[in-house]
Amino acid sequence: MLKRIPSERWNFTTAAHLLNRGGFGGTPDEIEQLRALGAEGAVAKLLDYEMTPDNTPDPDWAKPDPTRAERLQQARNADPQKRREMLQEEQRTQRQRLLELKHWWLMRMAHGPRPLQEKMTLFWHGHFATSMEKVRDGYLMWKQNDLFRRHATGSWLKLLIAVAQDPAMLVWLDQAQSRREHPNENFAREVMELFTLGEGHYTEKDVTEAARALTGWSFDRVSQQFVERPRIHDDGDKTFLGRTGDLDGYDVLQEIVSQPQAARFIAAKLWVYFAGEQPSDELVTGLADVFRSSKNEFKPLLRAMFESEEFYSDTVIRNQVKSPVQWLVGSVRVLERELPPPLVCFSVTRNLGQDLFAPPNVKGWDGGLSWITTNNLLARYNDAALLVEGDASVVRAMAMGFGNGRAGAGPQAQNRLQNLRLRTVDVSQILTAEDRSDRTKLLAALEKRLLQARLTPKQEDTLKTFLDGQDNLDDKTILETIRLMMSTPEYQLT
Repeated sequence: MLKRIPSERWNFTTAAHLLNRGGFGGTPDEIEQLRALGAEGAVAKLLDYEMTPDNTPDPDWAKPDPTRAERLQQARNADPQKRREMLQEEQRTQRQRLLELKHWWLMRMAHGPRPLQEKMTLFWHGHFATSMEKVRDGYLMWKQNDLFRRHATGSWLKLLIAVAQDPAMLVWLDQAQSRREHPNENFAREVMELFTLGEGHYTEKDVTEAARALTGWSFDRVSQQFVERPRIHDDGDKTFLGRTGDLDGYDVLQEIVSQPQAARFIAAKLWVYFAGEQPSDELVTGLADVFRSSKNEFKPLLRAMFESEEFYSDTVIRNQVKSPVQWLVGSVRVLERELPPPLVCFSVTRNLGQDLFAPPNVKGWDGGLSWITTNNLLARYNDAALLVEGDASVVRAMAMGFGNGRAGAGPQAQNRLQNLRLRTVDVSQILTAEDRSDRTKLLAALEKRLLQARLTPKQEDTLKTFLDGQDNLDDKTILETIRLMMSTPEYQLT
């Protein structure tokens, strides 16, 4: 099991597959660079990203607020009217920060130097699904996002401890309020059911005992930092997953990670995320063995996965539905255009079903075919026109959809969107003069860039008929051809 991909199978198609799944896709030149490295070198290029400098600055506000204690005190002492005004101002600030945070992260995905690190950050965001809807603090959401990035391919135990002590998670699953008199079971349950073991691999008694052990892990609202509060910790004996003693949060997480099921659970979920299909029991066993023999470190697991023949099978390549974020970021990358402004990005991802920092529930996004409905498939086609041709009518439609009070929305956002004008794709940048002068070469070049594969004969005939009906291959015709190709079912897959 987990045979290495033979060198003779390493080609443009498999290199493109690695870049699509291990990142957000790329240009033909970027794919050729990976192909030239060979499978092992290409995987190392993506996975050993620490070797590549990343000087992306953090948002200006992504730091502790020295005035926070004073403002909280002022709010406590203010009369009701003033308190409401202060609350409204704080809500406006947080909406704006969330909008900036979403765009900041999309920029990292689209133009940053470490695509796999960002792809893993996106995985952890969906795995440890935490929403601004309840946390209501852009700084805390940024801290969690930064945590996922720093621990993206490191130790399973260290990541779990960091997440359990993360202020956003402490607020999201109510752990900050858990005390020995009334242990809160939310995090204790979800850490086993959703994060590490899955249903059927723990008992209700394990949930109760884990909740007791985790009491005292809390959050300081002024410093916005994790704190341990010994006075509210239950220091009595507990029995958790067969281990007995005065257990605390560290003991609980260590015991979870020591379970063979923890390795199988996370290995299978990573395979589904990157390969797009459910793994066989035999494959899960192979992946889990690599993980456990590597002391539960993710990088060796990912390396084995990306170098395996199974990862490049015909059932895996180009058979995964692009998530909305993958669709947007990947489109920006293959079109070699700038990322749209924050409000446009916010509207695109939300309308397509993946609103960053606002997952639908604690399970995160379902993914797969759930991304494709009649409505959001039509939205993908419209958004293709927006990205390729700068279609103003799509922007106006976005503006009409605002006003529901969510982050970045409202009358001001409507006005800003109404006045936006997006640039079209520069066809001379992505296509040679020869490609732009010959209909057959144009289609072949676009298939290679957008799909890394051929369209069906029927779809090719349809596009050829369209091109034959045009007087000449001017930029407008080429842009329309790109839009049509992005509206095929094949473009929705990666």
